[in-house]
Amino acid sequence: MPFQYVRRLTGRKRNADSNLHLGFALAFVAGATNAGGFLAVRQYTSHMTGIVSSMADNLALSQYGLVLDGLGGLISFLLGAACSAVMIHYARRERMHSEFALPLLLEAGLLLCFGFLGGQMARIEGLFVPLTVMLLCFIMGLQNAVITKISSAEIRTTHITGMITDIGIELGKLFYWNRLHLKQPAVLANRQRLRVLIQLVSCFFVGGLLGALGFKKVGYSSTIWLALLLIVLAALPVADDLRAFVRRKRRGQ
Repeated sequence: MPFQYVRRLTGRKRNADSNLHLGFALAFVAGATNAGGFLAVRQYTSHMTGIVSSMADNLALSQYGLVLDGLGGLISFLLGAACSAVMIHYARRERMHSEFALPLLLEAGLLLCFGFLGGQMARIEGLFVPLTVMLLCFIMGLQNAVITKISSAEIRTTHITGMITDIGIELGKLFYWNRLHLKQPAVLANRQRLRVLIQLVSCFFVGGLLGALGFKKVGYSSTIWLALLLIVLAALPVADDLRAFVRRKRRGQ
């Protein structure tokens, strides 16, 4: 893969294509992490709609322990999104090349922790839930905030409810029968957007399939290859910042 292409995926200088291609890669990672993570912790960690709904149900049923379980996952997801925003805005203020690469590098590090230490972490209670659940929810919040900031909220990667809804809307417009004699604007589908949405959902599904198969075969360590993919995506902008830091230090001496 050409270096310049990889640099554009996560670097500061970007375009619509780099946003889209990064979205495909992160949708794949999210699907693999979510599906593989479910087999590990028996909970989908990107599905905040389900978590909040389950909290309401369990509160009504006086299952307060399960309410706290949901709260632990929700807070972890929120902290991940907040952490991503802090890192991006700090790097942007410092005019760093790696403003979007840094959160992905952190995500890679956390996936490595999950891959190498997941078995031990599953036995440690965190914020009302095992550390594995907290870690995966944090990762999902972290990643979703990255692509949301990059694409100005046009692309999401860790959940597909909104994308399926948008696909349905575009399909409805695609098959709408426009009467020629009516003096009203024709209803037209955005075919490019429809293709993009289908590709994002497909990447999430393929990632989920491979993530589930990977965890079934090798367990927690199946997330290591996802971490390596993120490292490849994030490495060049981070290396650019390190070189710039070294040059400033030498000039200061």
